[in-house]
Amino acid sequence: MGVRVSAQDVRAAASVIEGRVLRTPCLHSRTLSEITGASVILKFENLQFTASFKERGVLVKLESMSESERAGGVIAMSAGNHAQAVALHAQRLGISAVIVMPRHTPQNKVTNTERFGAEVLLHGEDLSEAGDRAEEMARERGLLLIHPYDDPRIIAGQGTVALEMLEAFPDLDDLVVPVGGGGLLAGSAIAARDLRPEIRVFGVETERYPSMRQALAGEPIECGTSTLAEGIAVKRPGLITREIVREKVERMLLVDESTIELALLLLLDVEKTVVEGAGAVGVAALLRHRELFAGRRVGIILSGGNIDLFPLSRILQRGLVRAGELVRLRVALEDRPGTLAAVTAAISRADASIVEVHHQRNFTLLPLEAVDVELVLRTRGRQHLDRVIAALEAGGFRPRLAEADRSILASSGN
Repeated sequence: MGVRVSAQDVRAAASVIEGRVLRTPCLHSRTLSEITGASVILKFENLQFTASFKERGVLVKLESMSESERAGGVIAMSAGNHAQAVALHAQRLGISAVIVMPRHTPQNKVTNTERFGAEVLLHGEDLSEAGDRAEEMARERGLLLIHPYDDPRIIAGQGTVALEMLEAFPDLDDLVVPVGGGGLLAGSAIAARDLRPEIRVFGVETERYPSMRQALAGEPIECGTSTLAEGIAVKRPGLITREIVREKVERMLLVDESTIELALLLLLDVEKTVVEGAGAVGVAALLRHRELFAGRRVGIILSGGNIDLFPLSRILQRGLVRAGELVRLRVALEDRPGTLAAVTAAISRADASIVEVHHQRNFTLLPLEAVDVELVLRTRGRQHLDRVIAALEAGGFRPRLAEADRSILASSGN
């Protein structure tokens, strides 16, 4: 490509954003370190005003614009975080902004982008289709395209994340970075390898969107249709970024959806911090590839925290199920007064809480005089569940877990 981004560019970017973008906390996580066997350092970019690292590169880019470019306005394509960053800082600088977002972008990201005064257009099934439309509109309306990752100033701005991390923890052995188009990874690798040449830098993608890994290998890019980490669901990684990644990054790591979900839950439970799927992939990589990081000092960037409440609520509920704290028990009862009361009394004696009760008289193969009762219970985990089952059996009942629930508990190691 012939385009170079240097460590000096990253330091210059740091001067541009100083005092205008939050210098987010960078902290050691004692509990995650105990869980993973590595010494874990977290960079909380989810605490930025727009809840992602994207503000850094966007501000650097917008500040570089001429007066005539500012007067003409800007356009960007984004799955959400870049959109909010462009909208916010364009508004602050008095620049009009148009944002093209994929049709299925989480509503909170759309709402926040509009709240910052941008004109939002929902178009296409993914970032690639949104990007095509943004490029068309840029030509049609004379707008300057603010690319989310494949721009030297954007890359330099994103590299300030790693600059801050190594200033706080100069002895990091490894740096683990989420990858969509590659702007954060490329900028971070430039900054980190300049300050600490021996550091290993890893990029993390989802198994459903391994586009940077495929591009680096010269393979056809084949991606899935959905992922919890929609913020890095990019089918066309940058051309500038991939050359930097090829030169400075150790390797690309892949993580599956269930590990991303587990990482998100761990961060919520252990660190009391909310991240989106893309923001959790670094921790997911540490869980999935423990042997790579055992005994090492590992920096992880929590790149964003913009997650819709609905998927977050589902993740929390599924986490309770995996932990054996929310369970379904089925009990076949004689269809006569008092039997259900006896069941609930046994559950009460075992100190469990009943969340839901469902009777089934018709859709069952039980005898006509029987009823199938499904109980959703809140317990304190698998050992407590065993005591609840024992209490029901002592009362003469035969409780059973649904087959799917047994599989979930078995897979979670409970």
